[in-house]
Amino acid sequence: MSCCANDFLLQNPANGKSGGGNGGCPEEDDKRFLSVAIAEAKQGLKEGGIPIGSCIVHKGKVLGAGHNRRVQKGSVILHGEMDALENAGRYPAKVYQESTLYTTLSPCSMCTGAILLYGIPRVVIGENKTFMGEEDLLRSKGVQVTVLQDEECMTMMKNFIRDSPKLWAEDIGEVFDGKEKASL
Repeated sequence: MSCCANDFLLQNPANGKSGGGNGGCPEEDDKRFLSVAIAEAKQGLKEGGIPIGSCIVHKGKVLGAGHNRRVQKGSVILHGEMDALENAGRYPAKVYQESTLYTTLSPCSMCTGAILLYGIPRVVIGENKTFMGEEDLLRSKGVQVTVLQDEECMTMMKNFIRDSPKLWAEDIGEVFDGKEKASL
């Protein structure tokens, strides 16, 4: 498990029950677990990488959390969602099929493929304004997709894309043309 997730309080102090579908308020649970992903994204930025974080939650417990480590590890596949899954380790398919994946940014094609492969039924996305991933594909396969449009997630990505457009283009598989994206 990643360093940021170790510090996360798994119990809901208001009712003593675990979050993530075990008696907590879903909106509060989503914000609590998205905060784990945001902490991971900040850690990635601090390490000189891309600020995208994620965690996978099963019955109120963070199984794994991670952040984009493509730069840090020289990896072609360690997006935040992939790192969270890797840090979670092996579980029976049933565990993934009862879990929720939280991510600060809309999942790309590769991460969407992993979500579908493991049958993760629910994905909570911090924001999709700076990058629209494969949300329609997830929905078409029956995945419940919740987009929070979290201001902190949007600001973090807007600033990163503005400051590091070449690295951002590389991360999403685009050729850098020397110009900032017009949508920002």
